[in-house]
Amino acid sequence: MSSLVRMVSVAWKETRQLLRDRITFGLIVGIPALQIVLFGYAINFDVRDLQAVVLDQARTSLSRQIVADLAATQVMRIAWQADSEEEFRGIMARGEAAIGVVIQPDVERRIAEGGRSAVQIVVDGSQPSLENIAQGLAGLPLAGRPGEAGTRDGAVALRVEYNPEKRTAVQIVPALVGTILNITMVIFTAGAIVRERERGNLELLITTPVSRGELMLGKLLPYIAIGLIQTTLILLLGHTLFDVPIVGSLVELYAGAALFIAATLALGLFISTIARTQFQAFQMAFMTMLPAILMSGFVFPFDGMPQAAQWIAQVLPLTHFVEIVRGIVLRGAHLTDMHAQLAKLGAFFVVMMTAATLRFHKRLD
Repeated sequence: MSSLVRMVSVAWKETRQLLRDRITFGLIVGIPALQIVLFGYAINFDVRDLQAVVLDQARTSLSRQIVADLAATQVMRIAWQADSEEEFRGIMARGEAAIGVVIQPDVERRIAEGGRSAVQIVVDGSQPSLENIAQGLAGLPLAGRPGEAGTRDGAVALRVEYNPEKRTAVQIVPALVGTILNITMVIFTAGAIVRERERGNLELLITTPVSRGELMLGKLLPYIAIGLIQTTLILLLGHTLFDVPIVGSLVELYAGAALFIAATLALGLFISTIARTQFQAFQMAFMTMLPAILMSGFVFPFDGMPQAAQWIAQVLPLTHFVEIVRGIVLRGAHLTDMHAQLAKLGAFFVVMMTAATLRFHKRLD
């Protein structure tokens, strides 16, 4: 009986300690509540409103009707009208459109005669799930000349760009660079300040002339080098084991990776200034990882999420780096084509570093 009393006493003491620890208690309640609401709303495999670019080389009433019929499916949303093949390819390479529609100049004759494709549905093969969605579009019947029955036999062709062999590894491995870095970098720095405090090293840092900003940046620099080493390892294994091509510039890829690594490390440092223990720091770090992975476009098309979920995902660094790494590695895009993603990563880094620096004070409390 005394053993049971002692055990209950310890359990009661632990419960009281958890209730007094507002951060831990908030994480216990907040993590499942936030993530079930967020993911239940955001994760949607019934994809709608994929951004599309149209190259209408016929510019007839029939070609306009075909475009309208495709848009009426609500699977795709016409975001761009290209005037040339070069402009069309540029929009696809930059990742601005997930699906492209090319209408041949003699579309009416091709539909009437059959045997040749009158319309091409071009899909970005670097993103998952898009091919299956595009196959549904390719199966739609096309309107014929006025007074004639429509036909679709051979009239619509599906073309997969950037991954013609339709291999899953080509879609997944480049995005894994960002996913793995996001996990490791946040964990590395999430416990940085807390670890110094728990080991007693913070007292030594307080007595030094190192400023808050210098301390924060000094914490980051070694891990940026580690992150670039991890990037090299993932790319090397992906190319060697899975034959993943690297079409674009490695120098530009490493430049984008360095900015992404710095941004995720800054997030970890900010977490470290909030947490009181390493356990809390790791809890907070993991709370940011699952949204980043599921809402970044790594698993399913980004455009398929509801608009509000896309706004939330825009705050996460991984969302932008997935686009950068797929663009450079698979589509051969240049870093200058990704200026919007780079600007958002840079802004995230500045905000997180500023917040972490302002929250950290050179005192033990």
